[in-house]
Amino acid sequence: MNCDVFDTYVTRQNGQQMHFDIIVTSGTAQEMAMAFGQKYLAAVGVSGGSITAERCRFCHVEQATPEMQQAIEQKGYFILAMEGCPPVAAK
Repeated sequence: MNCDVFDTYVTRQNGQQMHFDIIVTSGTAQEMAMAFGQKYLAAVGVSGGSITAERCRFCHVEQATPEMQQAIEQKGYFILAMEGCPPVAAK
């Protein structure tokens, strides 16, 4: 499965920068990827952070790993947390 990768940066209220990739099915609109990113921010408890088109850009297409594919099939997206990202809160 090919997927689109959106390179994303968000500045938290404390000034710390988060860097993560939003990975979605190829052909997904940028607005939908940004909405998935907002869901991720809510899941990690980051309030006040917003994703803008200038800081969430299509980067490249890649082959999904099994973990990515499973998440995309279940939720519509996969997040690859890279820098300054808190862990997802347990439910």
